[in-house]
Amino acid sequence: MQQVIGQILPLAVGIDISALSIAAVILMLGTTRARSNGLAFLIGWMAGLFIVGGAALVLASAVGLSSSTDSTSRLVGVINLLLGILLLAVAARGWRSRPQSGEAPPLPKWMASLDTITPPRATGLAVLLSGINPKNLALNLAAMSIVASAGLSASSQLVALVVFAVLASIAIIVPVVVYFAGGDRAAAVLAGWKQFLVANNPVIMAVLLLVFGMVLIGKGIAQL
Repeated sequence: MQQVIGQILPLAVGIDISALSIAAVILMLGTTRARSNGLAFLIGWMAGLFIVGGAALVLASAVGLSSSTDSTSRLVGVINLLLGILLLAVAARGWRSRPQSGEAPPLPKWMASLDTITPPRATGLAVLLSGINPKNLALNLAAMSIVASAGLSASSQLVALVVFAVLASIAIIVPVVVYFAGGDRAAAVLAGWKQFLVANNPVIMAVLLLVFGMVLIGKGIAQL
């Protein structure tokens, strides 16, 4: 189990580095429904990770990915190779669309409505951002392929999924904790984080996706 946790930890960190998602929860913590929206977003974020990760483990069990055979190893290799290519494609797209020097980075249209967002919508938005965002989806599936192919029992796989979801939610948990525990200083601290993340999001994401894409491609080639 410890070895599996060690292997999926970097992938959880990759999900944590989701600049726009962190900026989104910080914006919600500045709304009139800050407490309920912040908690709703955190719950939705973890739910998205659980849904995708759980579905991946169920599918892996159905196709026999947990069996320790050469064909299974090759299948995991193909999965990692395809996920790595997906991350490189997303990285290239993000790098090409980055703002030029001196330009303000454009914000997604959905961020404009966060001032009036309700808790149910905050939950749904977080599920989408953590679950089907291409970068997070690829890293989640890569992590679950490691868990599924490690020969763990169903209960151990569930524990690994819980640990992964919690680790991959640290960057969302921290702003919520800062808001509830930071008192009067919390707003200024969170605003500074948001400004930095929004300004540097394209470069941060491109570098992150490039690194993880190459790692997954390397693992995939080694397993073929």
